[in-house]
Amino acid sequence: MSFQDKSIQCFDCGANFTFSVEEQEFFESKGYTSDPKRCPECRQARKSQRYTNSSYGPRRQMFPVVCAECGKDTEVPFEPRGDRPVYCSDCYRKVKPGV
Repeated sequence: MSFQDKSIQCFDCGANFTFSVEEQEFFESKGYTSDPKRCPECRQARKSQRYTNSSYGPRRQMFPVVCAECGKDTEVPFEPRGDRPVYCSDCYRKVKPGV
């Protein structure tokens, strides 16, 4: 099949963008049957939003800590206060069995 560059209007922002021959060949190799509806910038923004938002809402802020048991650098979903030890997930399971 012979491809030619196509001009498409973005569904989100309304800007015209070019769906190049190379992109069309890539889409075909992946088995995609329709042209993109969004420009590359809107596709990237949508993809980024998908990874920062899960089905449970916005991604939680994580805080870097050093595990009080093994000394490994890790992250926890709460801000440590400093008055209690904080563990990595492996050590937490050892310290708090059944969790």
